[in-house]
Amino acid sequence: MIWCVDDDGTIRDIEVYTLEQTGFKARGFADGISMLEALKTEIPELIILDIMMPEMDGLQVLSKLRSEAAYKDIPIIMATAKGTEMDKISGLNSGADDYLVKPFGVMEMVARVKAVLRRTVKKETHNDITVGKITLKEAEHKVLVCGEKVELTHKEFEMLKLFMQNPNMVFSRDKLMSEIWGMDYIGETRTVDMHIKTLRQKLGEAGAQIKTVIGVGYRLENEV
Repeated sequence: MIWCVDDDGTIRDIEVYTLEQTGFKARGFADGISMLEALKTEIPELIILDIMMPEMDGLQVLSKLRSEAAYKDIPIIMATAKGTEMDKISGLNSGADDYLVKPFGVMEMVARVKAVLRRTVKKETHNDITVGKITLKEAEHKVLVCGEKVELTHKEFEMLKLFMQNPNMVFSRDKLMSEIWGMDYIGETRTVDMHIKTLRQKLGEAGAQIKTVIGVGYRLENEV
């Protein structure tokens, strides 16, 4: 089930109709408040969430979803008429999985839905990973540094997990964009640098394990 949240009834109806015609079950909501209420009885596979809405905007809804354990892993595609790089970065840094800029083609929307669903399929097994001073508990979506919990955004967690699953492997910025944001994401690789900067800061002394490989990208080493 795909949920479409948009206060514009025409856009919402088109999104729902297109998804249903391409094999998905879909449901529309006129605002974030009614959608959050519906979450008490059903969890969707993915949410297409408009940013510019009255009462509670899309970024506020996104923040609430990512802060609650029951909803934090729901894939979310932000949809808005805003198209500047900083608007995109704001949504992605808050935990969105992808971004659609209005006006967008309905088949582009379907393609992005399919791509995000492919990337976010849950694995059946979840193992704890420890590299140096960092421990990542995938099942609990928790990161510990020297035993102390560290709060990360969804993208920061996914990036750290990729590094920890492949210690000492160098990842180019383009590779990180592909793995974390997906092949369909079109944006500046500065987004990667911004996430690396905040990830290092949040990891404290263990942030030094993330090394910059000049002219190539980044890698995670076993020790500082």
